[in-house]
Amino acid sequence: MNLRTILAGVIPGDKQKYLSDRFDVIGDIAVVVIPPELAEYRQEIALGVLSLRRNIRTVLAKSSPVERDERVPGYEMLIGHSTVTEHREYGYRYRLDISEVFFTGRLSTERQRVAGTVVAGEQVLVPFCGVGPFAIPAADREASVTAVENNPAAVRWLRENLALNGVEDRVRVLEADAFTLTDPAGAPFDRVICPTPYGGDEILNVLAPLVRDGGMLHFYTFTSDPQIPGLISDFEKRGYSVLFTHRCGWVAPAIGRYVFDLRKGV
Repeated sequence: MNLRTILAGVIPGDKQKYLSDRFDVIGDIAVVVIPPELAEYRQEIALGVLSLRRNIRTVLAKSSPVERDERVPGYEMLIGHSTVTEHREYGYRYRLDISEVFFTGRLSTERQRVAGTVVAGEQVLVPFCGVGPFAIPAADREASVTAVENNPAAVRWLRENLALNGVEDRVRVLEADAFTLTDPAGAPFDRVICPTPYGGDEILNVLAPLVRDGGMLHFYTFTSDPQIPGLISDFEKRGYSVLFTHRCGWVAPAIGRYVFDLRKGV
């Protein structure tokens, strides 16, 4: 059963086309996007989500896009009382307030994939680390991690999550703008994991001197399928070998989040 089936008798047929079956789940919070055409049915949509996922206690509707430096959208509370939750994936626990920090559960499989490539003893840099979903698994594999985050709220949750997952002794936290990094301790790094925010691809210029020759850079960006060959060519001109690329999901029509596994040098 899906949301459209549940709401078939509630939302008029001529408006059903605006209803999406997709919604994000972070811990016990569901996040829905409600188009203007369905605004008057937002409570019915929220109740429909609850009937589909019994573990959900809060339903939020995105009320504004991600625009602030902290990369946090605005939300309208439809059902529930709190935006604080604990999200679990692959044995890790992440506490957070989604009204304060950016987090997506859509990258859980990708985070696990990248964590599986980390080697014990590596020096790993994670810019834009948020509350730790890339940094914590890397540290759990006994890497020495430098986690960089500019949002003070995210840094607070990050420190709590490091302790919650028992890896605080292997992660150095820098509360700083990743674009200002010059020569942090641990550089040059064996591996950089960069979940780049939308429009932030210039960070590649900052990261280039921070990766050792032969080191790995997992670079995330937002683009479309036709642009992939041009991006691969650009990476190669910059001195990287492209070992792997993959679309990690759609974020807008014809625009996806892609990862490129890059090795510096030949």
